[in-house]
Amino acid sequence: MMTQHHPTKPWPKRKTLGALAGLGALSQVGPAHSQTFPDKPVRVVVPFAAGNTLDTSLRQVAEIWQRNTGQNLLIDNKPGGSGIIAAQAVMSAPPDGYTLLLNNTSMFAINPHTFSKLPYDPERSFKPISGYLGSALVLAVNSSLVPSNNVAEFVSWVKANPGKVSYASFTAGNSSHFAGVIMNQRAGLDMVHVPHNGTPPAVQNLVGGQVQAGFLTGLAVRPHVESGRLKVLAVTSPQRSPIYPNAGTFREQGFPELEIYIWAGLSAPAGTPDAIVSRLTTEFGKILRSAEIREKWRVFDFEPLPLGPDEFTKYVQADSRRWAEAVRVSGFKASE
Repeated sequence: MMTQHHPTKPWPKRKTLGALAGLGALSQVGPAHSQTFPDKPVRVVVPFAAGNTLDTSLRQVAEIWQRNTGQNLLIDNKPGGSGIIAAQAVMSAPPDGYTLLLNNTSMFAINPHTFSKLPYDPERSFKPISGYLGSALVLAVNSSLVPSNNVAEFVSWVKANPGKVSYASFTAGNSSHFAGVIMNQRAGLDMVHVPHNGTPPAVQNLVGGQVQAGFLTGLAVRPHVESGRLKVLAVTSPQRSPIYPNAGTFREQGFPELEIYIWAGLSAPAGTPDAIVSRLTTEFGKILRSAEIREKWRVFDFEPLPLGPDEFTKYVQADSRRWAEAVRVSGFKASE
């Protein structure tokens, strides 16, 4: 039974997050040079192409960062390689706090189980700074190609079209890929997986009809749902999404295995001084706990995840154990 193997939870509880987030802010910045940090722009390397949904959230964080620190927060997109390209760029950067990695579920909790060899170790190659955000996925379909309006209808339609239905993910070997794998196994389907190099091209091909379905973020498909070109049949969150209140959760529709939480976090290269890490944790914690960010992200169905370094490390470790079982059941191995 797949119920024992799905990567569900940990869906964070908002009160717990708030309490844990405060711990990071309590760290004391040590050496005097860290008191002047940052005194130049900080670069955040993102493992996705420009236009990805995380870019929007980072630009909003960057506005507050600039106000708070007087310095710019630069977004450096380095897509491809299941996040390996971005990880290597940060690993090779000076460990001075001015180059950071926006890591995610795939890079830190899934890749270690799909690659027999990785050029980075999520725990040894980086120092955790903070959790960043959490979100859900949606099952979106092309309105002109798929007549279904809910999961049950979609399952019946796929079964009536054996070998003809494909689904998009934002890259191979990640949560959006394995959501389809789990659905295939759970419902006895044969959907063909079509990986993409980031969310924008996945959405583009879904809208264009090159694929019929996709497990993607709600924000990415929203304009096309509003225009009627796409439909959202289900969300992976425990409760219905505020931006798709008419779409039932997978659990509501009989698929609890597809209750999936995806997240992102911030890390620095290994060797970054503790005092600098502490300062970064404090600065990002202020932003992520702010009412301004919570309000802006609510419309995207994003939740700030301002966990301090220790709490975020434990969070990633727990999620990695859950994904390890899902990957094992799927039999997927990344090509290297």
